[in-house]
Amino acid sequence: MNNKPLTGKVALVTGGSRGLGAATVRLLAEQGADVAFTYVSSEKQAQVVVEEARSRGAKAVAFQSDQADMSLAPALIDNVVAYFGGLDILVNNAAISVEQGRTVDDPDADTAALDRMHATNYLGVIAVIRAASRVLRTGGRIITVSSGLGTRVGLPGLADYSATKAGIERYTMGVARDLGRREITANVVEAGLMESGMEPPDAETLKVLLSSLSLHRVGHPDEIAAAIAFLASPAASYVTGAVLDAHGGYNA
Repeated sequence: MNNKPLTGKVALVTGGSRGLGAATVRLLAEQGADVAFTYVSSEKQAQVVVEEARSRGAKAVAFQSDQADMSLAPALIDNVVAYFGGLDILVNNAAISVEQGRTVDDPDADTAALDRMHATNYLGVIAVIRAASRVLRTGGRIITVSSGLGTRVGLPGLADYSATKAGIERYTMGVARDLGRREITANVVEAGLMESGMEPPDAETLKVLLSSLSLHRVGHPDEIAAAIAFLASPAASYVTGAVLDAHGGYNA
């Protein structure tokens, strides 16, 4: 059994300095890939993840890039290709969550923050996919990290966040159709509650969310990263346009 199935591959993980992104960088590096990842402000933490990836035998580099600014996507992809010579795997992980619990009729909702979330979670993902699609090598992989909330909202106050996730899921399905002729696959991983570094829900909301899961527990980033790594691997060569649930049974 090949324990380094991604040897010779180059991966880009957006939002890779913490949580699920960092876990994904480490696992892809462990499986043989050279890895680039983005961060917005945590340069020190990003360098820690770079060193963790290098300790696993991979070449690794971090690029500062704010996904909310769509104009930065082409330069990001150009930097990855210039550094590594190509790109095989794109993991769209970067996302933010704001104003959770505020309903759409809440007059005090921070609409500017909501607009930034839409820019980061939806428009920014599209921009990176468009830029990467032009350089991804034959047989490449596009993996978009979504959420169980992309399929089922479940609670009030999550309309905007859920909409961003549902949007990128459908977009990724379209990408699978568009790029299939080049043997490039595009899939979604619906992640669930985990120790992600994002702002956690309040205690009462967390209790309700946990009760909605088949497994009744918060997941670990490594568990979701394993699903991402599977879709990046040769074992998933005939999987495209799929949604892989890694959220503890939220939709069961």
